[in-house]
Formats: sequence, C-alpha cells, structure tokens
Amino acid sequence: MPVYHYKGYKNDGGSATGIIDAESPKVARVKLRKVGVFPTDMVEQGTTSSADVPGTSSSAIGRSPALSTTDVAMMTRQLATLLVAGLPLVEALGVMVDQSEKKSVKSLMADIREGIRGGKSYSAVLEGYPREFSQIYVHMVRAGEASGALDQILFRLAEFLEKQLALKHKVTNAILYPALMLIVGVSVLFFLMTFVVPKITAVFTSLKQALPWPTVVLMSISHFLADYWIVILGGVALVVWSVRRAMHTEAGKLKSDRWLLKIPLIGEVARMVAISRLTSTLATMLASGVQLLDAMDVAKRVMNNRVLEHAVEGARQNIREGETIAEPLKRSGEFPALVTHMIAVGERSGEMEEMLRRIGQIYDGEVDRVITRFTSLLEPIMILVMGVLVFFIVVAILLPIFEMGQMVR
Repeated sequence: MPVYHYKGYKNDGGSATGIIDAESPKVARVKLRKVGVFPTDMVEQGTTSSADVPGTSSSAIGRSPALSTTDVAMMTRQLATLLVAGLPLVEALGVMVDQSEKKSVKSLMADIREGIRGGKSYSAVLEGYPREFSQIYVHMVRAGEASGALDQILFRLAEFLEKQLALKHKVTNAILYPALMLIVGVSVLFFLMTFVVPKITAVFTSLKQALPWPTVVLMSISHFLADYWIVILGGVALVVWSVRRAMHTEAGKLKSDRWLLKIPLIGEVARMVAISRLTSTLATMLASGVQLLDAMDVAKRVMNNRVLEHAVEGARQNIREGETIAEPLKRSGEFPALVTHMIAVGERSGEMEEMLRRIGQIYDGEVDRVITRFTSLLEPIMILVMGVLVFFIVVAILLPIFEMGQMVR
C-alpha cells in the first residue's frame, strides 16, 4: 500500500503534516478528512526528496532520520509483542505506523513495510538502514527468520539493547559528575588567578619589600596565566586537535586503546565494560542461532577497543583452524583468567551461551562496584585538592598582610 506525505490544516486552523498509507491519494484525503485534517499537498513517499516534503529525510527510502538506540529498542519490543499476538509481519508494521507518535519512527516503519511488500526479507530491508540497525541486529533477525522464531529473537534483541543502554548510561553518569566538578573547579581557579589575585598582589608590589616565597610563587603563576592565557588555550586546542587527528588513524586508535587499558582504575573499568559487552552479545547471538565465527566477527566490534578486538579476531582465526575458544583468548593475555576458565567450562559442558551470559552478569556487577567505589573516592579527593589550592592562595595573600602588621607595631 502506498504511503503519502501530506501537509494541510486542521479544523481549528492549525497546520498539520505527517504520513498516511492508503490505496490512492483520493482515499488518503478521505481518511484525513475523517480525522479533521484538510490536506493541501500530498506526495507519495519515494517520489520526492526532503527538500519537497518538510520533515522527511534526504530521500524517502533507506535514509530516514537516524533514530536513537532507545527508539530502536522500543520499536523492537513493540514489534515482538505484535508478532506474538499472531499478527503477520506486514500487518504488525502497519499497526506501528498507525500508532507511532514520532514522525521519524512512523516514516521508518512505513519504509520497511514497503520494502517487505516489494519482496525483500525483513533482514534484507534492515541492511539498508545501517545507522539504525547494527550488524548484530541484522544477523539476529536473519537467524530468527531462518529458524521461524522471529518474535522470540526480537524480544532478545530488545532486552539486549536495553541492557547495553543501561550500561552506557551507568558509565556516562559516573564520568559526568567528576568532569563537571573538574570544569567548575578549574574555571573558578582560573578566574581567581587571572582577575582577583593580580588586583590584590598589586598592593604588595607597590610596597617594594621582600615578599614570602608562597606569595612570590602565587604572583608568578598569576602573571603567567594573565599574560599568556591565549597561548595556553591555543596550546590546549592544538593538543586536542592533534589527538583527534591521530585518533582517525588505525595506528593512533590502537595506541590510544592500549594506553587506556594501562591507566589505573580507568583501564580496569574499560576492560570490564568491553568484556561484558562481548560476552553478552555473544550469548545473545549464539542463543539466537547465529554461527560462532559469525557471532565473534560481529560481537568484537561492540568492545570499542582495538587491542581487545585484535585479540578476539586472533582467537577467531585459531578457532577456524580447529582450536577451542578459551585457549587462544588465554594466550592473548588480554582476558582475565576467570573469563577464559568459565568459557572453557562452557565448552566442555555444552552450555556456552549460559556461561557467556553469566560472565556478562559478573562483569556488570563488577562495573557497578568499581564505579561506585571510584565516584565515592573521587569526590572527596577533588574537594581536598581544591581546598589545598584555595588554602595556598589564601595563605600566600595573608602572609604579606601579617608581615605589614608586624612592621607597623
């Protein structure tokens, strides 16, 4: 059934835009009038560009506005629920088109439905939307189509996406608060050193007497920041630009990821998050019927660390030659003994998916524990450092004042 983009006005005179599916433009206009919308312009989706239809993407099919992971997870769960209720896939997508309140979701679902009506499989259509649907998503949908359990696979996908989102939010929230404190603290100190301290120390300079060493150090730092703050900011900007440019090269990414894993505590968290992502993804894909080598090829990319990705790829090549999974991972030296041991147990017992799922749960708990400990320690440490710096500034300013008072006596 064709899908039309329309614009018009409502009974109250307000403007109205959106999409609707109907057998023809005439039927579409009748449907719109029944809901109190009077269309002034209507274009079939796929016959025009986004310049012609407000609110659409650069092209109608395959280039819908990118959706967030939250949107994709919600869409996946809704579609799975409709399929479990017994609706055919095309009809279920039609229900989602009618019920969705978000234009980008409505447009994407309509595009996917038209692709399936054109003779493509669901997984083949999803491949045309790499921004919204990752390779993991497409592989699992394809496995679900082959096994005839697409509804169950979609439920697993929804749970997987929601779990990944929760982990991402957990790490982001742990970083956000210390970063905010650091920015505020540095800004306050910079303001004190460049605007407040020079005005106070100017009085001491005019007296032309020997000053205590803390005051001399404070004045030197203050003058340097006040005179060369543009150079400092330019240097910081240059360093950031250089690092970002280096990060666009494969060698730069590899070095930065290796360096990241060696940072105390931060490297520990990064490794645990990567292992949790890898094992959870592998468990979900294997349980969905995806072959091991294909699952490893896709799952390694969710780790977001080139060093660990290379270790998994090396293990994958060794498995292709007949080795077990645990042994090459152990030889790489990048995975803790607990991980390789549990994988080896899973291989021997035939419960690989369950062992991988348990590893993911263990490392999720470890990430929680380490992040809680990290944030609980970091806040008092940052407050202590700020207190020491402010104390030094106060002492450096008060010492000359005390000496002046003694001279007066």
